[in-house]
Amino acid sequence: MDQYSRAVQLWQSYQIASAAELDKYLDSFRILFAFHSGKIENEEVTYHDTREIFENGKVANYTGSPRTIFEQQNQKLCYEFLKEKIVNQEPLSIGQIREIHKILTSGTYDERRYIENEERPGEFKKHDYVTGVHEVGSAAEDVEQDLTELVAEMNSYDGGDTLKAAAYLHARFEYIHPFADGNGRVGRTLVNYFLMTHDHPPLIVYDEDKRLYYECLQKYDEAEELHSLYEFLRYETEKTWKKALSLTEGLKQERKGLTDFTQRM
Repeated sequence: MDQYSRAVQLWQSYQIASAAELDKYLDSFRILFAFHSGKIENEEVTYHDTREIFENGKVANYTGSPRTIFEQQNQKLCYEFLKEKIVNQEPLSIGQIREIHKILTSGTYDERRYIENEERPGEFKKHDYVTGVHEVGSAAEDVEQDLTELVAEMNSYDGGDTLKAAAYLHARFEYIHPFADGNGRVGRTLVNYFLMTHDHPPLIVYDEDKRLYYECLQKYDEAEELHSLYEFLRYETEKTWKKALSLTEGLKQERKGLTDFTQRM
């Protein structure tokens, strides 16, 4: 059995039936997910600050941008909002997606978006914002219909390839680009929501892999080619659960000894 299949099997063996159990198994994951998801689009995000927010609800002696702290606090609030829904396997809905966006972007809109363009967290974009080299993005007047169709597609899916369905959800959501800001954070959250409500382990899109991540999304934009993103998410699943698998399977990580550092070259 390959590492990806073992990760799926491990997650399913948890048989999570309550929010408390979800907290238990995602204790470290939710901090790492918030850190990497935030850092992909904001270089100021640090693991230390993210962990302080999740564990203590505050950050001491912080001197950076307030937006960064808002973003990471919002990640924590979004997890709290979704965990019962994950356990209850609630289907996706337009209202839920708007609420996720509202939570994740509260207090983060800049002056131009908020005052000049009158954009608001939790509301679909009022203006056309293109993204990527191919300038993708649904027209503002088409967003709700396009997203409604996507939600209907995902909720009616009953096939066995959950990860491929999640890849499609992410690629299509980012292509629609329904909000003025925060589409990446919302999209990565929706991927994990869909995965977990379909008994599949969540995953982290690691900041160090963001160049490949963007390339995979671009391939979908160019030619509706989904395989690259699917393989990328499969790789990230393996990477996310590598340590947990090692602990479960009793594999000790090899570390260098003193002689490796003291031997003369």
